[in-house]
Amino acid sequence: MICIANAVIDCMKILVLNCGSSSIKYQLIDMDKDEALARGLIAKIGEHGSYIRHRAGEKEVVKEIPIENHARGLEVMMEYLLHPEFGVLKDPSEVSAVGHRVVHGGSVFVKPTLITEEVIKKLKEYSYLAPLHNPHNVAGIEAAKKIFPNVPQVAVFDTAFHQTLPEKAYMYPLPYEFYEKYGVRKYGFHGISCDYVSRRASEFLGKSRDDLKMIICHLGNGVTVCAVDGGKSIDTSMGLTPLGGLMMGTRCGDLDPGVIFYLAKNADLNLDQINEILNNKSGLLGVSGVSNDVREILEEAKKGNKRCILAIEMFTYRVKKWIGAYAAALGGLDAVVFTAGIGENSPKIRSMICAGLEFMGVELDEERNEKAVGIEAEISKPSSRVKVLVIPTNEEKLIAVETMKITKNLEGS
Repeated sequence: MICIANAVIDCMKILVLNCGSSSIKYQLIDMDKDEALARGLIAKIGEHGSYIRHRAGEKEVVKEIPIENHARGLEVMMEYLLHPEFGVLKDPSEVSAVGHRVVHGGSVFVKPTLITEEVIKKLKEYSYLAPLHNPHNVAGIEAAKKIFPNVPQVAVFDTAFHQTLPEKAYMYPLPYEFYEKYGVRKYGFHGISCDYVSRRASEFLGKSRDDLKMIICHLGNGVTVCAVDGGKSIDTSMGLTPLGGLMMGTRCGDLDPGVIFYLAKNADLNLDQINEILNNKSGLLGVSGVSNDVREILEEAKKGNKRCILAIEMFTYRVKKWIGAYAAALGGLDAVVFTAGIGENSPKIRSMICAGLEFMGVELDEERNEKAVGIEAEISKPSSRVKVLVIPTNEEKLIAVETMKITKNLEGS
């Protein structure tokens, strides 16, 4: 049991929601028993072929259902949480609190926050900083408030963990007035995941997080590399928006800003078109021309597809460079930790990233690496000075714990 959940409230069941543009991930967690009673995915919201995948214990159901918006998605979720065969609740009143993942909290929301109408208003104001995420987070909050009008709801922010970045790391070399007037700075993302994984990694290693220098590689469709020193984020790859940093599934990551002006002039593209290309048509998808899914790209690379080979080489090269940079920023390194879809499940990607890092004390054990798929594991050699770990992320667990803390404070007030 992860020690971040030491406190227990009798019979507290927390519903955790992660609302994306066309999906809702959810978990219902019994904090007393420290277990997920049910979990699921509402997918393709507002699209043809929308469906729910719901799992409770050993029972799982996948059903195609018309789901036109997030409000209807939450209604469908509740139907299955209350279902006579697949449900785990007898009444909605059993839900003690609702925790929401919110991507961008700007500079105002630096810790988990009880959701009020004023908070919702502020979140809407920050939507311009994460236009692909925050509006859908807010839609989920508003829909949940209608289903659970008298239940406390808490926002847990992806940006909050990175509020410990020093000024030299989060500032951009732009006129200072842009920071003062418009909040233009690095905020970072995947903070919930990086926080959880760094905690679990320290427990796995049997050491205090305060004594460790770690680099967390959250490698999924979105990618973050984060330097964690003594349990605090000191630098992270994403920036003002989730577009910055590493090459990702469909996002370009960092590039020469002059490219934008060059495309506007020579490809006759406006800013909205360029924004669409950089966010949704670049990265692994743009280079490979095949997919944003690493599994599909690796399969095509095996067949000799040169663009797929190039996409994988670019992706792993960039992660490797970031590890080197953050080892320098940390002034030493105790562990490299892989997490998220690619990081947890692709031995090939991990191997390519670690190759060549022997000079800094990274010695990968290829046999251990091949066996570590979707499980917690050490994949470095016993002689490796820098430990290499695979730690599956569990953002929902950390959201539930933070939601519980807020609820406890309410009860005690």
